Amino acid sequence: MTAQQLPYLTLSASGGPLLHETEVKKSRFLCSLARVEDEAQAQAFIASVRKQYWDARHNCTAFIVGDQPRRERSNDDAEPAGTAGAPMLEVLRRRGLTDTVAVVTRYFGGVLLGAGGLVRAYGGAVSAALGQAVVVERRSVALLAVTADHTRAGRLENDLRAAGHVVRQVEYTAEGVRFDVGVPDADVPGFREWLAAASTGTAGVERVGSDHMDVPWV
Repeated sequence: MTAQQLPYLTLSASGGPLLHETEVKKSRFLCSLARVEDEAQAQAFIASVRKQYWDARHNCTAFIVGDQPRRERSNDDAEPAGTAGAPMLEVLRRRGLTDTVAVVTRYFGGVLLGAGGLVRAYGGAVSAALGQAVVVERRSVALLAVTADHTRAGRLENDLRAAGHVVRQVEYTAEGVRFDVGVPDADVPGFREWLAAASTGTAGVERVGSDHMDVPWV
């Protein structure tokens, strides 16, 4: 699979940031994970975690944002170079994630872990947190405006939802009802055929833009 074919994976937007704690030889490692839209949001999340855990020995960070190319950053926050941020970043890479930021807060427990131990602890903290997270794929979708008269709108809306189509918005006007529907680009021709059959040719459809939708990643 080429870089262009890699799925666009990120964390689910529902539920907000995730926090998971592990302990290694009396040191506490708190991994905070969040989905972000860009580097500015990633930096803002990092700043908020550092403010919250200001009394910790270290707040090490890693994030990946965007796609083609993906932008990556990591920071060891005074841990030995390459023992914290880099292994955290590597975990995000291995999972194929983007638009994701991780902050691992360490409360020192008095036992030195050594370079190898730190790499395992920081990478392991992110891996454990991701084990609790919901990963989704962001897919490009066409935004289609589907229009129908008032007498047919109720049944059409039920048919749209029953068929699994994503209805983004419903707008009632004097002329009729408009449904904004998100449809994967490759499925647009099939959707048009389905709509013609479901509405016996009475519904209109027009592409009005593009967006992304989240689908579960198994």
